[in-house]
Order: sequence, then C-alpha cells, then structure tokens
Amino acid sequence: MMRSSAETAERVKALTEKLEAGVKEIFESEKYKTYLKAMSRFHHYSFGNVMLILMQCPEASLVAGYTTWKKQFGRTVKKGEHGIQIIAPVKRSKLVSQDRLDPDTQQPVIGPDGKPEKEPVFVQYQGFQVAYVFDVSQTEGRELPSLGVDELTGNVPNFDAMFSAVEAISPVPVEFRPASAAKGCFNHLERKIYVNEGMSQVQTLKTLIHETAHALLHDSSVLDDEIPKKDRHTKEVEAESIAYVVCQHFGIDTSDYSFPYVTGWSRGKELPELKASLECIGKTSAKMIVDIEKSSLEKRIVKREEKLEVDCTRDISEI
Repeated sequence: MMRSSAETAERVKALTEKLEAGVKEIFESEKYKTYLKAMSRFHHYSFGNVMLILMQCPEASLVAGYTTWKKQFGRTVKKGEHGIQIIAPVKRSKLVSQDRLDPDTQQPVIGPDGKPEKEPVFVQYQGFQVAYVFDVSQTEGRELPSLGVDELTGNVPNFDAMFSAVEAISPVPVEFRPASAAKGCFNHLERKIYVNEGMSQVQTLKTLIHETAHALLHDSSVLDDEIPKKDRHTKEVEAESIAYVVCQHFGIDTSDYSFPYVTGWSRGKELPELKASLECIGKTSAKMIVDIEKSSLEKRIVKREEKLEVDCTRDISEI
C-alpha cells in the first residue's frame, strides 16, 4: 500500500519520538550493558536503529530485511511474524522553481522584464521512511553458516594475530611496560600507547582496544580547537564502551565488565549530549571492528603468500 509523504513523515516522527524517549533509560547500568551487546551484533546499523531493534526485540541476534533473507540466505519469514521497525534513509526528489542559468557563463538569464527567468527543476534531498527487518528467529529455511566466535575465558585463540590486527589500526605506536597501577595508558605527550606486561591475553586485548579508542578519539594534539573538549569522565565512558562492544563482537570474554558509573555520568546531561556520545561509540566501534577484520584478513593473506613462496622455493631446490 502506497502511503502519502505526510503519512510517511508522521510514522517516522512517531518512531523518532519513541526512540528519544528511550535514550535516557538506556543509561541505567544493566540496560546500558544490554544496549552495548546489541551494538556489537548490529554494528552496521546507526545507534538509533540499534536502540529500536533492542526495544522491539530484545533477544534479536541477527536481523535483515525480508528480501535479503530470501535472496542471500535462502530463508523466508514465518507466517504471522511482525517486522521490527527501523528508520531508513531514502533519496527523494521534488519539483522546484529556480533561476535559469546560461550554459556558458552559469549566470542567471535575465528576461524582458529585467528579472531572472525561472525553470522547473527536480532536486534530490535526503528523506527517511519506516522500514522493516526480521530477526533470524522469525525466519526458516536454509541453515546459516556459523556466525561469530564462541565466548572466551582467559586465553584468546590466535591471540598474536588479534593483537597485531588491533595494533595495526592504532594511530600511534604500542609498547609493553612493566606492570603499574593502571593496566595501560595513552600518553598524549609521547603519542604512544603503553600496555602492562604479564596480564592475561583477554586483559591485554581489552586494554589495547580501550587505549586505541582513546588514541582515535581523544588525542589532544590532533583535535580541532573548535571542537568542544570532553571531560575525563566522558572520555572514559566512550573508551570503555567501545572496548566492550569490540570485545563482545570478537567473542572475547566480557563477563567482568561493569558500568556502575554510567548512571551518574548521564544524570543531568541533555538529550543531544547523550545521543552524541552513543553515536560516537557506535561509529568508532563499527570502524574498529571493520578495520580489525580487514587487517586480520590481510595478515592471513600475507602469511599464506609467504608459505606459498617457501613451498615453491622448496620445490625448486629439490629439482
């Protein structure tokens, strides 16, 4: 059924209001942790759509549109299932009247009355509409390939490769140091990340990801002076949240994470500030996840090529 633009705008407005009403509720400690878990599963979605998915289907683990499930995964939505509403961008066009421009001079063409001549032109603009996605639990059909990795405790399979992948995306050098009170730090003056020696593999990766988030977001030497400075508490909330999301995505044990300070941090903040931090956490987490996966793939390819070169050399030497 085709809806008018007014009806579409009204539906988007209602969904946006529902979203904004739920933003402040998220910053209760346990709800915040649940939200970050959802963000780790749906890192390709905006922070707002992650919230909408979580609000409507808290148990969602993998979502896609009706057509995507059918064409890419060979699965169909079960009869009677209701879609999860999200807000999707859409390009729209409208007819406007604007000055006719001379093709050579690109200046307005003046008519006999001394005024610029007008012409009708279609212009594109960004609009939004309500779209529907479905969780995998709402579908049936071809079995899905194994997704993600299992929860980990203490040790991390392929730890060296994972550490190298995170180190590769850090904008500053990483160096181990003797154990100190803080598990690690991003030194702004030296522009270097320090990570304590002797920690478990899980703690080492958590610390490296946390400090890399600081280096990406909070490096005072490269930040624009016109951008409002964030207080230390906000920086820690962002870095720790990003570390949680990235670790959760890669199956690194996050059971000991706690966010008791989030409620106090968010109290008194205006909605735009809270939304800005959630958007920052979402975008940075997504970029780190994609870059780590890309770096890991590139390293695997390089290692495979090196092995092939060794094998070829061995073959030649045996001829």
